[in-house]
Amino acid sequence: MSVEAPARVHVHRPLASEEQARADFYALFARLMASAPDAKLLDTIAIAGEFPPDGDPALARAWSDFIAAAAVMDPEALREEYQALFEGMGAAEVSMYAAFFLGATAVDHPRVLLRADLARLGLGAADHVSEPEDHWALLFDAMRVLVAGGAGRASATIEEQRRFYQSHLQPGVAKFFHAMKAARSANFYRRVADLGLAFEALETESFRRD
Repeated sequence: MSVEAPARVHVHRPLASEEQARADFYALFARLMASAPDAKLLDTIAIAGEFPPDGDPALARAWSDFIAAAAVMDPEALREEYQALFEGMGAAEVSMYAAFFLGATAVDHPRVLLRADLARLGLGAADHVSEPEDHWALLFDAMRVLVAGGAGRASATIEEQRRFYQSHLQPGVAKFFHAMKAARSANFYRRVADLGLAFEALETESFRRD
């Protein structure tokens, strides 16, 4: 896997706590899709605090299950799980590419529009990253930058965030997390999928209302 963990966020303006939380979730999902968490990251997740009592109940439950799973997960077993799920010998159980969940054809492929939108927003993968732009780690990291700023640019407007999310994440992200949850080899990543589905539901509804 040549996708790297997301770089540190360089914020150009103070973020509201809700916006920082959104950026942190996107950064977390980008990291979890790039490679299996190592022991240090698992330890960090395991000691993370609980959600505030006035937070979304579904997201709070998924978060609690997620940090509990991190506390007991063996890093070597998790590396094997990640490989079986996303890299597998011959064919992975779950595709890491958004286009797969859209039934994309070579003639009408969403990567063409995605490349144009990334260029318009001043975003793109580093030169040494060989994965296509619709790899989920790269899409989540693009949303992180749009929400929080970084990669040499300020945070995007809500309208820019909405347009990118609805064009490139919303059509396939729930299908991706459902496939992950249903995969035979999934263990820790079932908890990741539950967390992703709860977060995706909030993001989708929020962009619909704004």
